[in-house]
Amino acid sequence: MDAQLDELQDDALMLLFAQGEAGAARILTARLLPRVLNHAARVLGNRTDAEDVAQEAMLRLWRAAGDWQAGGAKVSTWLYRVTANLAIDRLRRTGRAVGLDDTDEPADEDALAADDRLIRADRMAALDAALARLPERQRQAVVLRHIEGVSNPEIAEVLEISVEAVESLTARGKRALAAALAGQKEALGYG
Repeated sequence: MDAQLDELQDDALMLLFAQGEAGAARILTARLLPRVLNHAARVLGNRTDAEDVAQEAMLRLWRAAGDWQAGGAKVSTWLYRVTANLAIDRLRRTGRAVGLDDTDEPADEDALAADDRLIRADRMAALDAALARLPERQRQAVVLRHIEGVSNPEIAEVLEISVEAVESLTARGKRALAAALAGQKEALGYG
């Protein structure tokens, strides 16, 4: 049955979950949780906090299943919005600066040579540090657009702003990142 469910769109899976189909929840979790967890980790800079936020976001998704309206917001967009709000709430509660050193590297790291792994780690650390210095909204827009690959209209929905505001945030964020990283090109192996 899961193979048939795997072909369905997220909206349909939400409706099936609301009717008690556990397989729908497994598929949605496999599709959405890694993306939500990675987004939370990039915003929070702490894997443990990100796991808590992602878990809470998924719980809220399951609670919303009974009232889900197919044809409305995309499930992923709704979930990104919840995750973004939970992450920002956590940042504000703790009042801490954000770094991204605790995020996991991609699974294919073992295949890279030792030198390549070191260069990649240095590049990620530099990017993480530069991202941490961006204002919250810019950081979220840049991470969603350029790291998570979310479209500008979806980001606008997630952040509850206009598409033009998303474009402005990402452009300013990219400029700030470029400026922050410009002096490190040779050290990061881009010379």
